Order: sequence, then structure tokens, then C-alpha cells
Amino acid sequence: MKKSELIERVSKKVDILTKKQIETIIDMIFDCMIETLSRGEKIEIRGFANFKVKQRPERIARNPKTGEQIKVPTQRAINFKMSKALKEALNK
Repeated sequence: MKKSELIERVSKKVDILTKKQIETIIDMIFDCMIETLSRGEKIEIRGFANFKVKQRPERIARNPKTGEQIKVPTQRAINFKMSKALKEALNK
């Protein structure tokens, strides 16, 4: 689903807001989520999922084309864990 499709679906369910207002709200939600995760905090949306930042350690990897070993620096990645309710809805 694209962001534009999300806006379209929400606008069909909410008659009192314009598409522009809905887009602004969705952008604000995403901005809040990005800000929270960038601080290393966890996001818990009950009935949907948990998002948390994990630190990936530095490692040595291999370039598959040349076979050369390269050093991959420490990175932060998002861990997504779906809720039990979401898992059950997907597996009906």
C-alpha cells in the first residue's frame, strides 16, 4: 500500500476531513514515529505491532562480485514484531 492509497482509504471512512488534512495527520504520525525511533525509544501500538531500534555490531562482509572483504560499520536497524491480534488476522 502506498501513502496515497492510505490517504484515499481513510478519506472514504472520515467524511469531516479533507484529503489534505488527512495527509497532514498521517505525515505528523510518521514524523513522530521517526523522531521516537531515532532517539532509540520503543513504539508500541497495541493490537498492531511493536517497533524498536536494535544495534547491529560491526562485522566483516564479502563483496560477492570481487570476493574482497570489507568492514561494515555498526548500524541501527528497526525490529518489527507483530501483535498476536495482527498475526491471527493474517493467518485466518
